[in-house]
Amino acid sequence: MQWVKLVGLGVGAAALLGLGIILGHFAIPKVAEQSASSTSGPQDLDREILETVMAQLDAGRIRENLLELSKEPHLATTPRDEDLVQLLLQRWKDPVSGLDTARTVEYEVLLSLPSSEQPNLVEVVGSNGSVQQSYLPKEEEVTGEQEGPDVVQPYAAYAPPGTPQGLLVYANHGTEDDFKYLQDQGINLQGTIALTRYGVAGRGAKAVNGARHGVVGVLVYTDPGDINDGHSLPNETFPYSWGLPPSGVERGSYTGYFGDPVTPYLPARPSSFRLDWNSTSGFLPIPAQPIGFQHAEDLLCNLKGPQAPASWQGALSCVYHLGPGFTGGKFPEDSQVKVSVHNRLVLRNSSNVLGFIRGAVEPDRYVVYGNHRDSWVHGAVDPSSGTAVLLEVSRVLGTLLKRGTWRPRRSIVLASWGAEEFGLIGSTEFTEEFFSKLQERTVAYINVDISVFANATLRGQGTPPVQNVIFSAAKEISSPGPSGLSIYDNWIRYNNRSSPVYGLIPSMGTLGAGSDYAPFIHFLGISSMDLAYTYDQSKTSARIYPTYHTAFDTFKYVEKFLDPDFSSHQAVARMAGSVLLRLSDSLFLPLKVSDYSETLRSFLQAAQQDLGALLVQHGISLGPLETAVENFEAAATDLGQRISDLQQDSPDSLKVRMVNDQLMLLERAFLNPRAFPEERYYSHVLWAPRTSSVTTFPGLANACSKASTTDLGSAEWAEVHRQLSIVVAALEGAAATLRPVDDL
Repeated sequence: MQWVKLVGLGVGAAALLGLGIILGHFAIPKVAEQSASSTSGPQDLDREILETVMAQLDAGRIRENLLELSKEPHLATTPRDEDLVQLLLQRWKDPVSGLDTARTVEYEVLLSLPSSEQPNLVEVVGSNGSVQQSYLPKEEEVTGEQEGPDVVQPYAAYAPPGTPQGLLVYANHGTEDDFKYLQDQGINLQGTIALTRYGVAGRGAKAVNGARHGVVGVLVYTDPGDINDGHSLPNETFPYSWGLPPSGVERGSYTGYFGDPVTPYLPARPSSFRLDWNSTSGFLPIPAQPIGFQHAEDLLCNLKGPQAPASWQGALSCVYHLGPGFTGGKFPEDSQVKVSVHNRLVLRNSSNVLGFIRGAVEPDRYVVYGNHRDSWVHGAVDPSSGTAVLLEVSRVLGTLLKRGTWRPRRSIVLASWGAEEFGLIGSTEFTEEFFSKLQERTVAYINVDISVFANATLRGQGTPPVQNVIFSAAKEISSPGPSGLSIYDNWIRYNNRSSPVYGLIPSMGTLGAGSDYAPFIHFLGISSMDLAYTYDQSKTSARIYPTYHTAFDTFKYVEKFLDPDFSSHQAVARMAGSVLLRLSDSLFLPLKVSDYSETLRSFLQAAQQDLGALLVQHGISLGPLETAVENFEAAATDLGQRISDLQQDSPDSLKVRMVNDQLMLLERAFLNPRAFPEERYYSHVLWAPRTSSVTTFPGLANACSKASTTDLGSAEWAEVHRQLSIVVAALEGAAATLRPVDDL
């Protein structure tokens, strides 16, 4: 994890040049112009076209796509990654099933790679420097795909080089509270190496938290209790089940920000200003290295010290202890752990691939559908399952386009982002380069990254306005398997909630920063969503599919354990295709802004219940916030009624455009680029990172958490008041966006 374009009908060379700013100079055939201009009356969603697309999305073709995409490792900027760039261009320029135009946009980005000459290494060393045990983080060969020359060694991208050495301590998930707990137990963390497990805290946060307490190096492993439901033996894991083999190591980016690390807010073109690599923020302060749980077990099961609390215990074959140091059994008591990291920073050229279908009626409104292309190794699930779906959707739409039987009302942009695994680089650079145009014209962003985690149910995530279009699509598509239920009804079986407006409905997730939707929602304020099929959470405790970011994420893994008949991939393709058509073809945008009212009301209630009394003690009233929420609710209801009234008539095209712009621009009203100066790119006041446990407006919640231990009149309480005012202003601005244009 991991953020378009157009030309107006009959505008000629000037419009072509304007569009060229994004996708270059497009040479759209004359037949396409004629097809687009032949539309009579207000173009709306064509149900026959929708049904045709649903019928033509083929599971077998998706399987073929995935086989091709994942047959070799394709780390960002490697030759195989560039081969896939050409594959996408070839598909999107195909004369029979291609798009109007396709091109690449290249950026020069800073990546972190391990040294091929000096592999990263973990050693147990005695007091005299003798090596007691050496662990080379490397995955065992189980399917003939784990030891090829293009399989990158497991490493922590952007972790600094170094060879720290010290006594080993076990620090659970490496949260700030975990390290404080160790200190409260009387454990001196100065100069230690911390063994942590994935989950709860972000990858990089483990090292940042540890360094704050004197830790000099961090190891990270995947506990089988967190991902394999406790199974850890080789005959219980892949290739015998979907479980992660003991040697499996999760690679990942350990930066604190997304986007190219040294060109924040600037597109990473060769001429762009770059920060000093050696002093830029966001990089880890200490070396870090991921290891497999077979090596973690060897270290952890020989630790001495107090027994770890029950919540810190995992599924390795021992009782976990905290350290520091070893028991004296396998390793002498005075043995230390040495972590040798030889990562290096390099500038590399990385490409985004962009495909374009020009709209017939509103060519200057874009619906963007994207996924990243690069993977850590073969990446059959992450991200190739999503790209396999993207290619099949584009094939079906492209075929209709080339036959002259369909052209969307609004323009469609398809995107294959580069270097996402290093921190959402391709999508972020794209949003930086075309910030103004995208923010003015983009209707919505659809993200399908991992399309299939497993085959139980749909997982939909997004901002509240997209709930309506996702639910509408899900109600009309059959779920895979013999149940006979729609995707919507099947979704309710697995993950539901009670809505005060709709009753029992599927539970939509929110968007953090785990994939390429992040720059679109947090930086540009574009209504965004992410679609995938996933597992039954009542039957597994896995935080994600077990082979995530490892050399075991292969086509064989998908075909044998995740989706043997590719019906779940097909279901996601149908969902993505249906949502794409509804957003690009519907006369009125199917974004329901009144669904934001429920979110805002729940945030307000949480603030009243959990923060209200504390705020009153410091002379801060929630009254203005209550009024702002009420004003938004009223404005959203009124806009919904106006749309309903317009739908009863033959609406004037300008009135339709005005209403659609209100729906499109609502999300932008929640942006405040000065709200979180310490957070790069985060400007959405409703979805910024929330560190407080109170599920309310993140800026307010975080500020209250920091101020709670300070005195009346402190700078921290002043910040609470500022954050409250920011939220109120955003809500009032959002309500104003929804009111008629002449109502200020």
